[in-house]
Amino acid sequence: MIFKDMILMLMSSLILIVSVLVG
Repeated sequence: MIFKDMILMLMSSLILIVSVLVG
């Protein structure tokens, strides 16, 4: 599903931002 892919992309980008902020 496209919606699921969008959520997955949002989650991964969010994790990336958090890791950058923490690191």
